[in-house]
Amino acid sequence: MFTSVLIANRGEIACRIARTARRLGLRTIAVFSDADANALHVRLCDEAHRIGPAPVRESYLVAEALIEAARKSGADCIHPGYGFLSEKPDFAEACERAGIVFVGPPADAIRAMGLKDRAKALMEKAGVPVVPGYHGENQDPNLLKRKAYEIGYPVLIKAVAGGGGKGMRRVDRHADFDVALEGAMREAASAFGDDRVLIEKYIASPRHIEIQVFADRHGNVIHLNERDCSLQRRHQKVIEEAPAPGMTAPMRARMGEAAVAAARAVGYCGAGTVEFIADGADGLKVDAFWFMEMNTRLQVEHPVTEAVTGLDLVEWQFRVAAGERLALQQDQVALEGHAVEARLYAEDPERGFLPSTGRLAEVSFPDREGVRVDAGVDIGGEVLPYYDPMIAKVIAHAPTREKALDRLAEALDQTIVAGPRTNLAFLSNLCRAWDFRAGNFDTGFIDRNLAALGAVPQEIDKGAAAAGIAHILTRESVRLAQQRKTDGPNSPWDASDGFQLSGKRQVGVPFTVDGKKALATVVYDGGRAQVSVDGVAPDPQAKIVAGGAAVYVLRKGRQVSVALTDFEAIDVEHQDGDGVVSAPMHGKVLAILVEKGANVAKGQRLVVLEAMKMEHALTAPVAGVVIDIAVSPGAQVADGARLIVLKAADVNEN
Repeated sequence: MFTSVLIANRGEIACRIARTARRLGLRTIAVFSDADANALHVRLCDEAHRIGPAPVRESYLVAEALIEAARKSGADCIHPGYGFLSEKPDFAEACERAGIVFVGPPADAIRAMGLKDRAKALMEKAGVPVVPGYHGENQDPNLLKRKAYEIGYPVLIKAVAGGGGKGMRRVDRHADFDVALEGAMREAASAFGDDRVLIEKYIASPRHIEIQVFADRHGNVIHLNERDCSLQRRHQKVIEEAPAPGMTAPMRARMGEAAVAAARAVGYCGAGTVEFIADGADGLKVDAFWFMEMNTRLQVEHPVTEAVTGLDLVEWQFRVAAGERLALQQDQVALEGHAVEARLYAEDPERGFLPSTGRLAEVSFPDREGVRVDAGVDIGGEVLPYYDPMIAKVIAHAPTREKALDRLAEALDQTIVAGPRTNLAFLSNLCRAWDFRAGNFDTGFIDRNLAALGAVPQEIDKGAAAAGIAHILTRESVRLAQQRKTDGPNSPWDASDGFQLSGKRQVGVPFTVDGKKALATVVYDGGRAQVSVDGVAPDPQAKIVAGGAAVYVLRKGRQVSVALTDFEAIDVEHQDGDGVVSAPMHGKVLAILVEKGANVAKGQRLVVLEAMKMEHALTAPVAGVVIDIAVSPGAQVADGARLIVLKAADVNEN
């Protein structure tokens, strides 16, 4: 076994690897960018080394910096986690040249499975079923469009070097192909440095089921059963579980055999995941699943496999990399109970799942039986615009699927995150969605049920807003009382109890909730202040967290930011800004799709912004004329930065 490990990653996976490594007695070495100097993974490790500025291309993706940190620290091995350089064969080879063990598969195996077109050809040769499509070298847009027509819509455009939904587009109509191809290639080039794509038939009712495989250097290959990752949004997994609902023993055996064959075909070693698409229209069937891709690394969702098998997959990775044999044979792999994992992200489901950044004013996770939390942040930490916005993974394990989902929903209800917005309420709603619990779902389930899941614009939570106003007024009353004790009495008109000779006094208090203007009603009766918003009283169950002048109010997984109106901060110059298109988050401008003076329709795409490693198209809020373009392609912009200004069309014009 090794004596030390450099963890070439950040966030929750770096923390998770560090915990197992320390349990095994390894000295743990973290790396960090300038933005991560005080991050949780840095504080968890025995030592840490700076590798560059905040952007990933100048830090976590610089192989030379990581190798130098490993040399300097005397690390025996490098664990890449997932993402970043974990599936880069050149990095694995660089580790080998430096005499440092790469905790992962051989470079040749990574290379063989890293390009989807070549991987599919290899799988066909190995007898593994493959989805129909075009995997050729010719990338002429006209040829790709013709191939899509021949395959038959709907189709998927997928980045050859892709993963995680980046560089992927579903196309339902021939007329939409060109725009989708352009976006997929641009996103693929940005994420992977390779804009090549393949075209694949889209399965109508797809279930995404993957098999965890493990192989050692002695020719032993086994699988650790399956995971169902069908609950996705924009091809990003949201909730994963093991085992897959509706899975039969014969189908598990057949998929497992195919996954093991795939691993053997590339001389695999270590942890890997073979991903399949299954037709779930009439239940899972032995002859209705196809190979999609193989991820040559540990997966985000590995904890559900650990829960049902009782294994530590990171420990297995270390032991295999150290030359040990697999600890179990296929018939010794356990499958106990059911496990479900939810990915807790800093994003706003009510605003199209836009990533959210900022300081974490409070973070608290439940500590209860059957619940595991893999977190990468703590109180005072920041969700940064440079990296994936995952905060934590919440995993529940129970004897049955129903109990596991109940346990997970309750754990999510008890989780507190204040500051950036999160998908907590959305995840809780998913766990309680009747069709999902009944097993009636596929990869399109979330998109079909956005409104029912609360992932559409909602009215403000009036009970939470009222609770926030009541808290602020009480806080101000206490502050004034303390000030009077210090300064002495000034005048009877300084009283703040709302007294007046004619009895009850009612006043309107202007405030903002999530930056929008609102009005609270405060009734003073006998010295007591009774607060309401549109007749709704404060909810005593709301959780209130201080956030400077404002307060964060958390209720049922949703968060509102409440503050008294600051009249000095009103932007008089731009109060008529319905035609202003602003950046909804920190990001990079990829494309400006209009010119100054152009007439645009409401909803027309104007700007493409890249943030949190994904593309976001910003559209016109009103119909009108472009009167100003404040940025250019390639510019980095801050949250709220003005991008384009429109002069709204006069509705009375003919």
